[in-house]
Amino acid sequence: MTTTLQTPLGDEVLRLHAGDRVELSGIVYTARDDAHLRMKMEGVPFDPKGAAIYHCGPVVQNNRILAAGPTTSARMNNLSGFLLDLGVRALIGKGGMERDVREQLRNRAVYLAFTGGCGALAASHMMLRGVFFKDLGMAEAVWVIELDSLPLVVGIDAQGNDIFETVRACANREFQRYRKPES
Repeated sequence: MTTTLQTPLGDEVLRLHAGDRVELSGIVYTARDDAHLRMKMEGVPFDPKGAAIYHCGPVVQNNRILAAGPTTSARMNNLSGFLLDLGVRALIGKGGMERDVREQLRNRAVYLAFTGGCGALAASHMMLRGVFFKDLGMAEAVWVIELDSLPLVVGIDAQGNDIFETVRACANREFQRYRKPES
């Protein structure tokens, strides 16, 4: 079963579970390292309440998104808390985020995962609507994107369940099981 979500997001994200499939529509904002730092220092140029932040540096040409694959979200581990404090309800990216972010998401937001290497697929669900901080360059600017049913998976839910941590723990158990004892 797939849950349909529409931005701005509200309490419906609190009912999602890690591993759930969702389709997200509405406005999202891209942001990578430099954009996070700028927003932290100068303020957020859009209403963050109910917003979704996509960790992405899209390829944009002639006001069209050609590719928009996710960047590694762990790069924003220390830069996401202030956005969640301002009411952001979803972070989107790849690879998961650390325990501190998982706790910051608790009872207020979710982390949604998109598969790396599928930037053209993501772009096929997107329409460019604007840009903030264009001086940061294409990859680091905050792009305003309208999504049409982008398929995602709940990577970390608002209860602290984390599919990435579950997979890591399982892999570690298997590694220990098959590891050769040292002589």
